[in-house]
Amino acid sequence: MTTPGPAGSAPRAKRVDARRNEQTLLEVAAAVFVTDGVDAPVRLIAERAGVGMGTIYRHFPTRPALVAAVYQHQVEALAQAGPSLLRESGDPEVALQRWAVGFVDFLVTKHGLAGALGSDKEGVNTLHQYFVDRLVPVCDALLDAALEPEATGRVSGYMLMRGIGNLCIGGGNDPHYDAARLAALLVTGVLAGARHGRGSDTIAPEDDSNPPRGT
Repeated sequence: MTTPGPAGSAPRAKRVDARRNEQTLLEVAAAVFVTDGVDAPVRLIAERAGVGMGTIYRHFPTRPALVAAVYQHQVEALAQAGPSLLRESGDPEVALQRWAVGFVDFLVTKHGLAGALGSDKEGVNTLHQYFVDRLVPVCDALLDAALEPEATGRVSGYMLMRGIGNLCIGGGNDPHYDAARLAALLVTGVLAGARHGRGSDTIAPEDDSNPPRGT
Protein backbone atom coordinates (compact mmCIF):
# COMPACT_ATOMS: atom_id res chain seq x y z
CA MET A 1 0.00 0.00 0.00
CA THR A 2 1.37 3.40 -0.96
CA THR A 3 1.62 5.92 1.83
CA PRO A 4 0.05 9.23 0.75
CA GLY A 5 2.40 12.18 0.75
CA PRO A 6 1.82 15.48 2.51
CA ALA A 7 -1.28 17.38 1.49
CA GLY A 8 -0.59 19.50 -1.58
CA SER A 9 2.63 17.67 -2.51
CA ALA A 10 1.26 16.42 -5.84
CA PRO A 11 0.22 19.88 -7.10
CA ARG A 12 3.59 21.30 -6.01
CA ALA A 13 5.39 18.50 -7.86
CA LYS A 14 3.35 19.27 -10.97
CA ARG A 15 4.25 22.94 -10.73
CA VAL A 16 7.94 22.08 -10.41
CA ASP A 17 7.71 19.76 -13.41
CA ALA A 18 5.88 22.40 -15.45
CA ARG A 19 8.52 24.98 -14.60
CA ARG A 20 11.30 22.55 -15.52
CA ASN A 21 9.62 21.78 -18.83
CA GLU A 22 9.24 25.48 -19.54
CA GLN A 23 12.94 26.10 -18.85
CA THR A 24 13.86 23.26 -21.22
CA LEU A 25 11.69 24.77 -23.96
CA LEU A 26 13.31 28.19 -23.44
CA GLU A 27 16.81 26.71 -23.68
CA VAL A 28 15.94 24.88 -26.90
CA ALA A 29 14.22 27.95 -28.36
CA ALA A 30 17.22 30.13 -27.51
CA ALA A 31 19.55 27.71 -29.31
CA VAL A 32 17.24 27.68 -32.35
CA PHE A 33 17.05 31.49 -32.40
CA VAL A 34 20.86 31.70 -32.38
CA THR A 35 21.23 29.33 -35.34
CA ASP A 36 18.03 30.05 -37.30
CA GLY A 37 16.87 33.49 -36.13
CA VAL A 38 13.81 34.57 -34.17
CA ASP A 39 11.63 33.86 -37.19
CA ALA A 40 12.45 30.14 -37.03
CA PRO A 41 9.29 27.97 -37.21
CA VAL A 42 7.82 26.95 -33.89
CA ARG A 43 7.64 23.47 -35.38
CA LEU A 44 11.47 23.39 -35.45
CA ILE A 45 11.62 24.28 -31.75
CA ALA A 46 9.08 21.57 -30.96
CA GLU A 47 11.03 18.97 -32.93
CA ARG A 48 14.33 19.77 -31.21
CA ALA A 49 12.67 19.82 -27.80
CA GLY A 50 10.95 16.50 -28.50
CA VAL A 51 7.47 17.84 -27.77
CA GLY A 52 4.30 18.58 -29.70
CA MET A 53 3.32 22.03 -30.95
CA GLY A 54 0.49 22.12 -28.43
CA THR A 55 2.98 21.89 -25.55
CA ILE A 56 4.79 25.02 -26.70
CA TYR A 57 1.55 26.96 -27.22
CA ARG A 58 0.32 25.99 -23.76
CA HIS A 59 3.38 27.67 -22.27
CA PHE A 60 3.71 30.50 -24.82
CA PRO A 61 0.45 31.29 -26.65
CA THR A 62 2.07 33.67 -29.17
CA ARG A 63 5.45 34.14 -30.84
CA PRO A 64 6.00 37.52 -29.08
CA ALA A 65 5.38 35.78 -25.75
CA LEU A 66 7.91 33.09 -26.64
CA VAL A 67 10.55 35.57 -27.84
CA ALA A 68 10.17 37.79 -24.76
CA ALA A 69 10.41 34.76 -22.46
CA VAL A 70 13.56 33.53 -24.25
CA TYR A 71 15.05 37.01 -23.95
CA GLN A 72 14.42 37.14 -20.19
CA HIS A 73 15.71 33.59 -19.80
CA GLN A 74 18.96 34.50 -21.55
CA VAL A 75 19.42 37.65 -19.48
CA GLU A 76 19.07 35.67 -16.27
CA ALA A 77 21.40 32.95 -17.56
CA LEU A 78 24.06 35.57 -18.35
CA ALA A 79 23.59 37.26 -15.00
CA GLN A 80 24.12 33.97 -13.18
CA ALA A 81 26.97 32.92 -15.48
CA GLY A 82 29.23 35.78 -14.37
CA PRO A 83 29.78 34.58 -10.78
CA SER A 84 29.72 30.93 -11.86
CA LEU A 85 32.45 31.43 -14.47
CA LEU A 86 34.62 33.24 -11.94
CA ARG A 87 34.31 30.31 -9.53
CA GLU A 88 34.81 27.59 -12.10
CA SER A 89 37.57 28.99 -14.33
CA GLY A 90 40.00 30.13 -11.65
CA ASP A 91 41.12 32.82 -14.13
CA PRO A 92 39.07 36.06 -14.23
CA GLU A 93 40.24 36.91 -17.75
CA VAL A 94 39.09 33.50 -19.01
CA ALA A 95 35.80 34.02 -17.19
CA LEU A 96 35.29 37.39 -18.89
CA GLN A 97 36.13 35.97 -22.31
CA ARG A 98 33.67 33.09 -21.86
CA TRP A 99 31.00 35.47 -20.65
CA ALA A 100 31.55 37.63 -23.73
CA VAL A 101 30.91 34.59 -25.96
CA GLY A 102 27.57 34.04 -24.26
CA PHE A 103 26.79 37.75 -24.58
CA VAL A 104 27.37 37.61 -28.35
CA ASP A 105 24.95 34.68 -28.65
CA PHE A 106 22.41 36.60 -26.61
CA LEU A 107 22.65 39.62 -28.92
CA VAL A 108 21.61 37.46 -31.87
CA THR A 109 18.23 36.99 -30.22
CA LYS A 110 17.95 40.59 -29.05
CA HIS A 111 18.45 42.02 -32.52
CA GLY A 112 15.16 40.41 -33.58
CA LEU A 113 13.27 41.44 -30.45
CA ALA A 114 11.69 44.64 -31.77
CA GLY A 115 10.40 42.93 -34.90
CA ALA A 116 9.04 39.97 -32.93
CA LEU A 117 7.15 42.18 -30.48
CA GLY A 118 5.70 44.30 -33.29
CA SER A 119 3.97 47.46 -32.10
CA ASP A 120 4.70 46.88 -28.40
CA LYS A 121 7.37 49.58 -28.16
CA GLU A 122 6.88 49.96 -24.42
CA GLY A 123 7.50 46.25 -23.97
CA VAL A 124 10.70 46.46 -26.02
CA ASN A 125 11.96 49.42 -23.98
CA THR A 126 11.10 47.74 -20.69
CA LEU A 127 12.94 44.56 -21.65
CA HIS A 128 15.93 46.55 -22.86
CA GLN A 129 16.20 48.50 -19.60
CA TYR A 130 15.89 45.25 -17.67
CA PHE A 131 18.80 43.84 -19.70
CA VAL A 132 21.00 46.90 -19.03
CA ASP A 133 20.18 47.03 -15.31
CA ARG A 134 20.76 43.30 -14.87
CA LEU A 135 23.92 42.75 -16.92
CA VAL A 136 26.04 45.90 -16.63
CA PRO A 137 26.86 45.18 -12.94
CA VAL A 138 27.83 41.61 -13.90
CA CYS A 139 30.21 42.83 -16.59
CA ASP A 140 31.65 45.43 -14.19
CA ALA A 141 32.30 42.70 -11.62
CA LEU A 142 34.11 40.55 -14.20
CA LEU A 143 36.28 43.48 -15.24
CA ASP A 144 37.08 44.28 -11.61
CA ALA A 145 38.11 40.67 -11.01
CA ALA A 146 40.33 40.58 -14.11
CA LEU A 147 42.18 43.82 -13.33
CA GLU A 148 44.39 44.99 -10.51
CA PRO A 149 42.92 47.74 -8.32
CA GLU A 150 45.55 50.20 -9.57
CA ALA A 151 44.62 49.70 -13.24
CA THR A 152 43.96 53.24 -14.48
CA GLY A 153 42.97 52.74 -18.12
CA ARG A 154 39.93 50.53 -17.63
CA VAL A 155 36.59 51.04 -19.28
CA SER A 156 33.24 50.34 -17.69
CA GLY A 157 31.13 47.27 -18.19
CA TYR A 158 28.60 49.47 -19.98
CA MET A 159 31.21 50.63 -22.50
CA LEU A 160 32.54 47.11 -23.10
CA MET A 161 29.03 45.74 -23.65
CA ARG A 162 28.23 48.59 -25.98
CA GLY A 163 31.41 47.91 -27.96
CA ILE A 164 30.57 44.22 -28.28
CA GLY A 165 27.06 45.14 -29.34
CA ASN A 166 28.38 47.36 -32.12
CA LEU A 167 30.60 44.53 -33.35
CA CYS A 168 27.57 42.26 -33.57
CA ILE A 169 25.43 44.53 -35.76
CA GLY A 170 24.61 42.67 -38.96
CA GLY A 171 27.07 39.91 -38.17
CA GLY A 172 24.44 37.19 -38.21
CA ASN A 173 23.76 37.77 -41.90
CA ASP A 174 27.36 37.35 -43.09
CA PRO A 175 28.98 33.90 -42.87
CA HIS A 176 32.40 35.51 -43.39
CA TYR A 177 32.04 37.76 -40.34
CA ASP A 178 32.91 36.34 -36.91
CA ALA A 179 31.52 38.66 -34.25
CA ALA A 180 32.55 36.33 -31.41
CA ARG A 181 36.18 36.40 -32.53
CA LEU A 182 36.20 40.19 -32.74
CA ALA A 183 34.55 40.43 -29.34
CA ALA A 184 37.32 38.25 -27.90
CA LEU A 185 39.93 40.55 -29.44
CA LEU A 186 38.12 43.56 -27.99
CA VAL A 187 38.12 42.05 -24.50
CA THR A 188 41.85 41.28 -24.81
CA GLY A 189 42.54 44.84 -25.91
CA VAL A 190 40.43 46.37 -23.15
CA LEU A 191 42.28 44.37 -20.49
CA ALA A 192 45.71 45.13 -21.98
CA GLY A 193 44.90 48.84 -22.23
CA ALA A 194 43.75 48.99 -18.63
CA ARG A 195 46.85 47.20 -17.35
CA HIS A 196 49.13 49.63 -19.17
CA GLY A 197 47.11 52.70 -18.29
CA ARG A 198 46.19 53.48 -21.89
CA GLY A 199 42.94 55.12 -22.83
CA SER A 200 41.99 56.67 -19.49
CA ASP A 201 42.63 60.25 -20.67
CA THR A 202 41.75 59.79 -24.34
CA ILE A 203 38.30 58.20 -24.09
CA ALA A 204 35.42 60.66 -24.04
CA PRO A 205 33.09 60.52 -21.02
CA GLU A 206 30.27 58.04 -21.41
CA ASP A 207 26.69 59.16 -21.91
CA ASP A 208 24.67 56.64 -19.92
CA SER A 209 21.44 58.21 -21.13
CA ASN A 210 21.79 56.21 -24.35
CA PRO A 211 21.53 52.40 -24.19
CA PRO A 212 24.36 50.31 -25.64
CA ARG A 213 24.11 50.43 -29.41
CA GLY A 214 23.69 47.09 -31.06
CA THR A 215 22.36 45.62 -27.86
